[in-house]
Amino acid sequence: MSCKKSYITTPIYYVNDVAHIGHAYTTIIADTLARYSRLIGEDTFFLTGTDEHGQKIEEAAKKRGEDTQAYADKISKTFKDLWDDFDISYDKFIRTTDEAHKLGVQKAFTKMHEKGDIYKDTYSGHYCISCETFFPETQLVDDEFCPDCGKSTSIVEEESYFFKLSAYEDKLLAWYENNPDCILPKSKRNEVIRFVEGGLNDLSITRTSFDWGVKLPNDFNDPKHVMYVWLDALMNYLTALGYGTDEANMDKYPARVHLIGKDILRFHAIYWPAFLMSLDMPLPKHIGAHGWWTRNGEKMSKSKGNVVNPKEVADAYGLENFRYFMLREVPFGGDGDFSQRALIDRINSDLGNDLGNLLNRLIGMSGKYFEGRVECDLVSKYYQAELDEMQTSLDKLEPMFFELQLHRFLEELWRPLTVANRAIDKYQPWTMIKEGKTEETMALNGLIATILAKVSLMLHAVMPQTTATVCEALGFEITPESFKNIIRNGAILEAFVTQKREPLFPRIEEELLVDARLEALKKEQEEAEAKKKAQKEGKEKAQAEGVALIGIDQFFATSLKVGTVVKAEEVPKSKKLLLLQVDLGEDEPRQVVAGIKEWYSAEEMLNTQVCVVANLKPAKLMGMISQGMLLAAKDENGLCMVRPEQPKTNGTPIG
Repeated sequence: MSCKKSYITTPIYYVNDVAHIGHAYTTIIADTLARYSRLIGEDTFFLTGTDEHGQKIEEAAKKRGEDTQAYADKISKTFKDLWDDFDISYDKFIRTTDEAHKLGVQKAFTKMHEKGDIYKDTYSGHYCISCETFFPETQLVDDEFCPDCGKSTSIVEEESYFFKLSAYEDKLLAWYENNPDCILPKSKRNEVIRFVEGGLNDLSITRTSFDWGVKLPNDFNDPKHVMYVWLDALMNYLTALGYGTDEANMDKYPARVHLIGKDILRFHAIYWPAFLMSLDMPLPKHIGAHGWWTRNGEKMSKSKGNVVNPKEVADAYGLENFRYFMLREVPFGGDGDFSQRALIDRINSDLGNDLGNLLNRLIGMSGKYFEGRVECDLVSKYYQAELDEMQTSLDKLEPMFFELQLHRFLEELWRPLTVANRAIDKYQPWTMIKEGKTEETMALNGLIATILAKVSLMLHAVMPQTTATVCEALGFEITPESFKNIIRNGAILEAFVTQKREPLFPRIEEELLVDARLEALKKEQEEAEAKKKAQKEGKEKAQAEGVALIGIDQFFATSLKVGTVVKAEEVPKSKKLLLLQVDLGEDEPRQVVAGIKEWYSAEEMLNTQVCVVANLKPAKLMGMISQGMLLAAKDENGLCMVRPEQPKTNGTPIG
């Protein structure tokens, strides 16, 4: 099952914001895989890092009034600091602003071009800055909005270099067919196959509309072009090993596992293998796409104030408890929900009752009956059935591990702990010792120690500090050699003497994180529910009376005013929007972005009076602030503006 070399990667995280629980989840999985690979004796290279190029980064820096490189430095450092705080065992932290990375990307571009897989042309299409991606019009929402993030797209027409992605359609499908576990979970592989079978268009891989990226090689004499961020970013998996510079570590490729979130599956499962084929490089063994995390059943967002800060959780509940919870709580590939209550239950039940209490029972019984001494040489004589049951579970574990079924891995790993706790209750050592069955009692302690040792060795990659503490109590250290002896070769633990120690997992009775933002959110939700209930009751009453009624206070809460359109122009690249300046009798005209272009031209709107909802919160459409909404009526015959019958002074209230 194992291989001599193991290359494991996280995605490189985009530096437009700080790390959140999703980043932590990916990184903890990768760290667990890397630690286990090292434990079984593999030459392991674990890569993580940050993705720092692209228009989105450039704009984020400008928005904050910062130099782009300085901004990228700052955010990249927050990721690296967090992984260091989390004791993530990466071998390299790569940044796409590293000079060696840029050289490797340029080498790859040159090689693809020499092979005939890159050509120059002009591109026109709907571009989402947030996703750094072009979308065909058929995929847009309401002909304008990004199907992935929901933000407005803009039509971009520019000169571009293209990668012949269409030339690799059949080769990709053959790879998926011949390697059924190349994409995990396998349901995601089916999604990718369906997408590729629908036909692949050639991929625009350079931009001229911004400057923050890797330039083309000097030989191309085309300085206005920068690499498309996804070509640049994906190449990190090779440049981190020295591709294009010092290639001493290139023998570690191909990757055993590329770990990613499901939102970037297409880039890794279609674009990346095609790039590798073009470069004549071997393809990865697994691309693992995990799901997203919600909080208490709700999608996380800054506006809701419910984003989980992984550092706060780890500090409050313990890093290794947090690691266990993340890997155990949700099947890989599915979406997971974070709640403090669920985390507390895992700590108290799985970790406290099953694992921690078993060690306490061993220390207590050995201290009471044998002055702390534990011997394991007679375990098989008295408890072979329990050993067999334990081994049945252990034999299932490694395949689950490398198929990324970590929740099942941990579930199965806990069965031997159940065997041990059940054996104590079944054989009752306190009774056996009274009956003079000293040998059987010592062997029972040996059984418990054996199970704790084997479980701790298999759990070590998930909870390295905790398991090191357990095995220290059992008289040995966790090393590749001890793993080989005890797990692979079934060696018996040497006799040892236990020492009293503090419980590994003190019981937690109440939630430890007090989030003022969530408390405020909860209050707002309660108020909103009460208001919604009152409105529903009022609506039901009105329907019973045959009319729809609202209170006068609800009506007057809306500010309606008459205004004059003093400036009107079309919004470039938009089929629906006009940009209007409306005089409402205020110091300056209001800017209103109105979706009426299909029925009114800018010329028709100029110098006409309109009715405006004047107290709406400002909204952004295609990057422009809209400070109001026009009143209009629309039916099957089209749309018409609601206007005053006679000219009125600008700012005249309606009502």
